[in-house]
Amino acid sequence: MQNIKRFDDKPYMTIGIIVVNIIVFVLMSISGSTLDAQYMAAHGAMYPEYIKDGQYWRLLTSMFMHFGLMHILNNMVVLGAVGQIVEKAMGHVKLLIIFLVSGMCGSVLSYIVMLYNNDFAVSAGASGAVFGLVGALVWIVIANRGFYEGISRQQAVFMVILMIYYGVSTQGVDNWAHGGGLVGGFVISIVLYRKKRYNKYNIN
Repeated sequence: MQNIKRFDDKPYMTIGIIVVNIIVFVLMSISGSTLDAQYMAAHGAMYPEYIKDGQYWRLLTSMFMHFGLMHILNNMVVLGAVGQIVEKAMGHVKLLIIFLVSGMCGSVLSYIVMLYNNDFAVSAGASGAVFGLVGALVWIVIANRGFYEGISRQQAVFMVILMIYYGVSTQGVDNWAHGGGLVGGFVISIVLYRKKRYNKYNIN
């Protein structure tokens, strides 16, 4: 029974998402250049013209595609660091739900803004979903009276500010996707998160 619990505590959903992203990146790197916007658009990245034609699945597939090695490396490092904490607090299934919903929120907001501005670009990456996990972490810390797993409310907010600053100060970053993912992750975590209750008389 103890072995099962120890296995259940492992962040295998976070690891699984990272593995999927790496596999997609390797396969795409073998068949072409992930730095080529046209190549990325042809293989599932988010591009408004295609979505307007009914290819809505791109809002999802674009989350698992990355422009070059540094793009995927940065996203996977943050995903690994934040994902395991959120997964411990939320559980495996809820972690996946937050990742997917946040990523979709980011993609949809980015798509809407591109349509509104009539300024189209190829967009891809897990950063919207990763921002969603950061948003979830902020709510988890708030729900635990400002402290969870060694992270204070101030540290969580500083992490958000730092990530936003990096996005704003870096050229070619889809900041609307980041914002949509952040808000989406925060909101859905309010719905999904339930603090664990421990029975002091229960000895395992």
